[in-house]
Amino acid sequence: MDMSIRFPGLNLVLDHVPRSFEIFGFEITIYGVLIAIGMLLGIFFVVLEARRNHEDPDAYLDLAIITLLSGVAGARLLYAAFSWSLYKNDPGQLLNIRSGGLMFYGGLLGGVLGGAVYCRIRKKSFWQMADLACMGLLIGQIIGKWGSFFNRESFGEYADNIFSMQLPLTAVRAGEVTTAMREKLQTVDGGTWILVQPLFFYESLWCLLVLLVLMMLLRKKVFQGEIFLRYLAGYGLGRAVIQWFRTDKILFPGTGVDVSLVISVILFVLCTVVVAVKRVMSRKRAKVRMRRIEKDQQAEKEAEQQRENVAENLETETVQGEKNGSERDTEERGSSSESVTFAAAAGGTEEAGQPDQEQERSSEESGGQPKS
Repeated sequence: MDMSIRFPGLNLVLDHVPRSFEIFGFEITIYGVLIAIGMLLGIFFVVLEARRNHEDPDAYLDLAIITLLSGVAGARLLYAAFSWSLYKNDPGQLLNIRSGGLMFYGGLLGGVLGGAVYCRIRKKSFWQMADLACMGLLIGQIIGKWGSFFNRESFGEYADNIFSMQLPLTAVRAGEVTTAMREKLQTVDGGTWILVQPLFFYESLWCLLVLLVLMMLLRKKVFQGEIFLRYLAGYGLGRAVIQWFRTDKILFPGTGVDVSLVISVILFVLCTVVVAVKRVMSRKRAKVRMRRIEKDQQAEKEAEQQRENVAENLETETVQGEKNGSERDTEERGSSSESVTFAAAAGGTEEAGQPDQEQERSSEESGGQPKS
């Protein structure tokens, strides 16, 4: 099998792009390695950011483990639900995830449920933790999507542009080759090739853009959960456009409607509306709180002014009372002084008249005769 991949518009030829490699006889897919690397880098980023924000990094590490396990289970179950014909004769194959068969939105749903249960048990805010955890998820997506490059999957309809990718017809699954691709088959070095859009590359770039935007909005969020909802809306928008061109679609039974496309549109519309409404309500609540604070401050100022007026009146009354008391003391001292003076004067007069009275009494005692 030809293992080369070409990019004609970039004049780039990769002669050997393996799907896997072996270590001690054990086959390891490059897709799985990239998923693991993306996951570890995402967890590392989240833990560092949690530590920088003075949050509990161990809680985020526990959350990552729980959501990883529940996410893998959800991704497998959702895929099996819409592809049951592949497993109904051998349900044991549901556990064989090495053969592929995962849906991202199933993993997202499983991760959210697992994270919500964890936060409920640990009595932590799910929305607060989700705001930071979704950034780690984006990092995992940015790196993990390149696994589709090595697997020769997640490509789009025929296109001839600067980023178009040539794949050997024998290297891709027959069900992913559309009529347009077969009509535009190309022959290169004696082999048959298809020309497709590298949607994995577009999705990786989109996830990088969403990550950068969310990092700028993280410090400006108005309510808990805003960043997570914006992630769902932003990723849903990009995924809806990309999913429209994908050829490996999973359809609702009996219809031609793509499951991932419908989920992407719903997430974009619903989360965009929720964010807009919650931001408006948060602003209104902030204005109400501001008015309440202003009223409280005004009431406090008035109360303080009243206290100052009362204190000033008390001080004035005290000073006036002291002044009046001082005047009364002065008057009493003046009255006392006059009384003392008057008494002293009266006493002097009485003393002056006392000898005459004694003389008269002496005369009377001697018989009333005057002395010769």
